Amino acid sequence: MATADAQRSTLRTDTLNGLHWLGIAAALVTAAIHLLLGVRLFPSGLGISFVLAGGGFVGAVVLVLIDYRRRAVYAAGIPFTLVQLVAWYVLNFAGGGRSFPGEVGTFGAIDKVAQVVLIAVLVALLR
Repeated sequence: MATADAQRSTLRTDTLNGLHWLGIAAALVTAAIHLLLGVRLFPSGLGISFVLAGGGFVGAVVLVLIDYRRRAVYAAGIPFTLVQLVAWYVLNFAGGGRSFPGEVGTFGAIDKVAQVVLIAVLVALLR
């Protein structure tokens, strides 16, 4: 049992290809932005939600790196990331925030590009 736990917690990157690494990079970019914004907005509810979302992305990267149920992580990552995109749109545009998507700002633009790339990678990895 101890050896099974030890094997599960070690990095298993030998089976990762370029598509995996692109997804990991995209997930880490969006995680960093969420954590940065979360710390800035903490302890508000929005700040806490940003920290939790950032932690979710980091946790998923760790699971992929240790090869723990990768297909399940990919499958869960698609709706998790889609919720981030929809929530961002609703909070910023549908809710009377900014008037048009051109006003997203640098962090918003980088984050949304990273999330779209991540979703595309996750879909490709599931196929």
